[in-house]
Amino acid sequence: TGLYQSGNGYWLADTAGHVRAFGGANHWGNTSSTAAAEGLVDLAPTPDGQGYWMLTATGRLEGNGVLPWSPASTAPRSLAAGETFSTLALTPSGLGMWLFTSMGRVVNLGDAGRFPANGQAGQPDDMSGFVLNGPIIDSSPTPSGNGYYMVGSDGGVFTFGDAAFVGSMGGTTLNEPVQGLVPDPDNDGYWLVASDGGVFAFDAGFLGSLGGIVLNQPVVGMVSHGDGYLMVASDGGAFNYSTLPFFGSTGGNPGPDPVFAIASS
Repeated sequence: TGLYQSGNGYWLADTAGHVRAFGGANHWGNTSSTAAAEGLVDLAPTPDGQGYWMLTATGRLEGNGVLPWSPASTAPRSLAAGETFSTLALTPSGLGMWLFTSMGRVVNLGDAGRFPANGQAGQPDDMSGFVLNGPIIDSSPTPSGNGYYMVGSDGGVFTFGDAAFVGSMGGTTLNEPVQGLVPDPDNDGYWLVASDGGVFAFDAGFLGSLGGIVLNQPVVGMVSHGDGYLMVASDGGAFNYSTLPFFGSTGGNPGPDPVFAIASS
């Protein structure tokens, strides 16, 4: 997940670790079979788009391309019973990152800071002490690097540092679980997307959705792209809701392994 790219292309990543580049995005390589076997869950580009990191459910990190920084260890990390890593976000400098677990725990590396929650009792710096209605499924940093968002599959949004809370779908009965959160370009609102392609806008202009359309495969992610957002389904079908050009997808010719992430370059 990232906010800082130029939007001249994007990558699609599948569960076998293959990364496909579209538009001006460079192909920096795939990830290892070891990482793929541990369950790939997210891909995040470096701020300059010259590389990317992939995260596994066990907390293993693998990077490709030109990486300005690497953590001291990229090995799997300890987890509680039933806990998995689910998403990562890089700092604006590219010299640090946050790893988020399904239980809302935050692991900060490099120059990634810890920030108090907005509106949570006691202002914790993660959600690991709370019983969540749905696992944490996506995250995003703020442009300053002084905060971050988490979103649960129930549509609950949790904000930390200078991330502004402007609403959520928590407590609402959804047709399908939420899969992603993208802040709007002004960082004063955000969009959520569910697996049926329905988009929910909070202090962000509604740019369109796939809600009500029968999809070949469910939506598995959404990412910031220029002045809007990109969605991707597990067959690699990409859906562009921005003023940037559409650079293609694998929706008409899906590979043997499902896509799990899209990232803008």
